[in-house]
Amino acid sequence: MLNDEICKLRDELNKSIEEEKDYSVIYELSVKLDKLIAEYYKA
Repeated sequence: MLNDEICKLRDELNKSIEEEKDYSVIYELSVKLDKLIAEYYKA
């Protein structure tokens, strides 16, 4: 389900931020999350 994917990706993004991963990784996850959220609100 889309909501589950959003939660999973959000957790992955938060973990990446906490671990101070490379900005490009954090940015890519953020963009993917934004797209999923937009898709969720369209439904």
